[in-house]
Amino acid sequence: MELSQVVRRRRMVRRFDPERPVPREVLERILHAAQRAPSAGFSQGWDFVVLEGRGQTEAFWAATRDGGRQPDAWLRGVSAAPALVLCLSDPGAYLDRYAEPDKGWTDRDPARWPVPYWDVDTGMAAMLMLLTAVDEGLGALFFGVPPDRHPDVLEAHGIPRDRRLVGVVALGHELERTTSPSLRRGRRDEADVVHWGRFDGGPGTGPGESPVEPV
Repeated sequence: MELSQVVRRRRMVRRFDPERPVPREVLERILHAAQRAPSAGFSQGWDFVVLEGRGQTEAFWAATRDGGRQPDAWLRGVSAAPALVLCLSDPGAYLDRYAEPDKGWTDRDPARWPVPYWDVDTGMAAMLMLLTAVDEGLGALFFGVPPDRHPDVLEAHGIPRDRRLVGVVALGHELERTTSPSLRRGRRDEADVVHWGRFDGGPGTGPGESPVEPV
């Protein structure tokens, strides 16, 4: 499938067919694509825990479940996904990498980082999973886990406590097409999103114009 088609067709799927597993070779291609994501300093500070089949995915859902709450339509649809990929970032990999001689920093202070690139890069890897899933004819969803459930998820899957759970990618065959109520908001107009030259539309915003006014 052409990249432009993949981008247009990518959507968040919330209803999966539990009777149609994702073949291992397809999962491997999706995970291989994720590892092609960019990373600061080529730190590659990510890990992916792949859960296949009800026996493995149920451990995840049990760790995130609120025992006093009945499953809603979202949970019923997403928990049917036959495969889950837990996307983890490793801050230490970045702090170690940038303390190496070629980077010039002499400490591992996280305050040096304007944003947590370990999470940003892991998010890029997750996006490549979503796009590859479309190319493989699958549905996919990226979703987060409530903060208070993170320790239980780490414990349930033997994940080191120094890893951060950035999000989860659910994979499978779409069972039923649904439309998120959020989409009723509509897509923002390109003119409101893309700012040429300057954010405020001041001098220098036209093609070839200098951002500095002539004297």
